Amino acid sequence: MTASDHVRTVEEISFIDPATSSDPYDAFALLQRECPVYRVPETGAYMVTKYDHVREVLRDHATFSNQPASSPAMAPGGTRAKVEAMLRERGWAHVNTLQRTDPPEHTRYRKLLDRVFSAARVRELTPYIESVARELIDDFIDDGACDFNQQFAMPMPGTIIAEQLGLGRTEVARFKRWADAMLGVSYGGGPLTAEQILANAEIELEAQHFFRDVFEARRVEPREDLMSRLVHAHGEDEQPLTMDELQNVMHQLITGGFETTQSAINHGLWALIRHPELLPRLQADPALIKTFVEEVLRWESPVVFLSRSTTRDAALGEVTIPEGSTVMVGFGAANRDQERFVCPERFDIDRGDLQGHVAFGNGVHYCVGAMLARQEMLTAFTQVVERMDQIELAQPLPEPVHYFSMSFIPMHDFHITFRKRDAGKTASTKDPDGRGGADGR
Repeated sequence: MTASDHVRTVEEISFIDPATSSDPYDAFALLQRECPVYRVPETGAYMVTKYDHVREVLRDHATFSNQPASSPAMAPGGTRAKVEAMLRERGWAHVNTLQRTDPPEHTRYRKLLDRVFSAARVRELTPYIESVARELIDDFIDDGACDFNQQFAMPMPGTIIAEQLGLGRTEVARFKRWADAMLGVSYGGGPLTAEQILANAEIELEAQHFFRDVFEARRVEPREDLMSRLVHAHGEDEQPLTMDELQNVMHQLITGGFETTQSAINHGLWALIRHPELLPRLQADPALIKTFVEEVLRWESPVVFLSRSTTRDAALGEVTIPEGSTVMVGFGAANRDQERFVCPERFDIDRGDLQGHVAFGNGVHYCVGAMLARQEMLTAFTQVVERMDQIELAQPLPEPVHYFSMSFIPMHDFHITFRKRDAGKTASTKDPDGRGGADGR
């Protein structure tokens, strides 16, 4: 059963229903028509679904602060305080940095991180990204079948990030365990229990102590990796990031840069399967892959929601959101707004209105890793298009298709069959400026 089978009125919507969180688009369309600023009954958070409202929220950080007030996730009472106490006493507490701050504090963090994720750095990494993608496909290309999620979509960004963190390629599973714990994805359906949340905190502590050791080693002996760049990102007249700040930045980079890219790669391939006429077009004209990537990001945005908190009473449309409220900013909903995109439910790489999707956000908090994510997607689909043909599902996808999450859309295992294709002439995947049509976060 999908969400569309049982969501017919606003009163019937429940975003803690795994069917709705997995396939929220009919619910989004209903809310956009009837209740564009929606108070979620289960959490009390305000959900913003219209494109113009989302851009307004993202650009007005004075009213809609990135400083977290409370979480829209349904953590059992007292659990969050227990987690923070565990981290504070045995590791490093969740101090606010980067995406969890507003200017002028945010400006300092963003300046440092922009140096780490510069266009020049993405250009330097591109041959490495290409080698990772090729090697992963090499492992299954002769089989004519694979679990695309486990054998490609997950290990591709996972390998790249893990090696940048000081882990080896054989430790991607360990890194994914850390990322899943920090993301709080529910693999059992529905919100996490208190026991699961506390178990995830133990895993995060394990990751924190590993990061501490790597950061301290990189202070003394820098390498060409992410950890060294973070430790040494400051200039001579700037303060280096403290260990608390470094740990929080790592938390954000992992939660924001791993599952999201994995999800985008999965959903891009699923789009190719659901629209089989596209693969021959991309093979005939690889220049279209860049546009294909942008439409994937718009159509099934890997970040469905991010949260803001109101610093004062805020009017959006006909609704006044009280001061101190949590606001769920609907990236996925905004990118399906029919007042912004023509026939938004249709996957269309020829659409003339693709410019302006908000998959990477908008304004000063535009995703710091957008260039890297785009390059990873561009490389991934260039390799897929060159080397695979007749891609089909090997078995029906489970229902619901995604694991439960209030913010993301992580897919289950994704088994496919395909025919190995002669690569022919290799298309260039280099897009060093990371420009693909999205405007800012």
